[in-house]
Amino acid sequence: MTVDRMLPTEEASELLGLTREIADGELAPRAADFEARGEFPRDVLRTIGQAGLLGLPYPEDDGGGGQPYEVYLQVLEVLAARWLAIAEAVSVHTLSCFPVAAYGGERQRKMLPDLLGGDLLGAYCLSEPQGGSDAAALITRAVRDGEDWVVTGTKAWITHGGQADFYNIFCRTGGPGPSGISCLLADADTPGLLPQKPENTMGLRASPPAQIVFDGARVPADRRVGAEGVGFRIAMQALDAGRLGIAACAVGLAQAALDHAVAYAGERTQFGRPIGDFQGVGFMLADMATQISAARALTLAAARLKDAGRPFSTEAAKAKLFATDMAMRVTTDAVQVLGGAGYVADHPVERWFREAKVLQIVEGTNQIQRMVISRALTRGAAAAQ
Repeated sequence: MTVDRMLPTEEASELLGLTREIADGELAPRAADFEARGEFPRDVLRTIGQAGLLGLPYPEDDGGGGQPYEVYLQVLEVLAARWLAIAEAVSVHTLSCFPVAAYGGERQRKMLPDLLGGDLLGAYCLSEPQGGSDAAALITRAVRDGEDWVVTGTKAWITHGGQADFYNIFCRTGGPGPSGISCLLADADTPGLLPQKPENTMGLRASPPAQIVFDGARVPADRRVGAEGVGFRIAMQALDAGRLGIAACAVGLAQAALDHAVAYAGERTQFGRPIGDFQGVGFMLADMATQISAARALTLAAARLKDAGRPFSTEAAKAKLFATDMAMRVTTDAVQVLGGAGYVADHPVERWFREAKVLQIVEGTNQIQRMVISRALTRGAAAAQ
C-alpha cells in the first residue's frame, strides 16, 4: 500500500522518490539471493553511498545530506521495506559517524567528507562478550605509549565487523565506571585490529556481526575523539539517535510484511471467497496496519523533537521499544495469514519474521528501553515532589 507521508519540503519528497527508485531497482531484486548465500552486499552499499544516502542527517558543509532526522528515518523505512540488511547498514554507518561529527576536533572533522561521502563504511565497537547491556563495565583497555594508544581486548556483535573501513572503539583509558571510558577512531588496516569469523545468525545473514579482537592495536593519539573520559557520554548520545534508526527499520520491515499479507489475502481463496473477506483474517490485517501507523507516528514524533533540539532520549527509547515489538508481532501475523505458505522461503515473510527478532535486541535490548523509560518516569516524579 502507498504510505501517505507528510514531508517538510519538496526536496524531501524528491529524496524519497529517489530512494524508492533505488530500493525497487537495486535492492528488492537482490535481497533474497544475497541473504540465502550469506554474502555481504558491499557493492550495493557503495551504490547507496554514491546516491548520497549514507550521510543524510549530517550538514552539507561536512559532506552530508543536510536532511532533518524525520526525513532520514523515512528513507530508512523505505530501504528496510525492500532489504533490512541495507537499512540497518545505513543506520549503523550513520551511528558510526556521530562521534567525529559531534565531538571531533578540527583535524578530525576534516575527515568527515570521507566518512560521510559514501565510499567508506563505519562500525561501532561498544559491546563486549561479557557485557552488552552493561556498557559502562567494558574492559577493553587502551594504554598510552608515546604517540599511540595501544588497545587490548575484544568487542562483540559488531555490525560490519571485517567489512568496515573505520571503527569507533570505546575503551577504558582510566578507572572503573563511565568516567574511565574514551573513544578512539581506528582505520580498518590498523595492525592488531583483528576481525573474527562472522556469527551464524538467525536473520540478516547477508550482514552478520563479528567479534573484533584488539591485540596490541596501535591507534595514533590524535585519533582519540573528544576529551579523555567522555567516551561513555558519546556512546549513549549516539545510541539515542541510533535507536530511532532501528525503530524506522522496524516500521519499514513491518510495512513490507503487511503489504505482502494483504496481497496474498486478496488472491488466496477458501470456501469460494478471498480469505481477506473473512473476519478472522481481515481483523488481523486491520490490527497490523494500525500498529504500524502508531509505530511510525511515535518514531517521527521523537525525530521531530531531535530536529528541534529538544530532549528526545526517552521518546527514542519508547519508539524503539514499541516499533520493534510491533515488527515482531506483525511479521508473526503475516506468516499466519499465509498459513503453510508463510513457513517456507518461497514467500519473503519467512525471512522478515526471522529478521524482525534482531531489532528487539540491537541498539539496546527492549528490556533496556523499558529501564530507560521507567527511570525517566521515576526521576520526573521525584523532581515534581
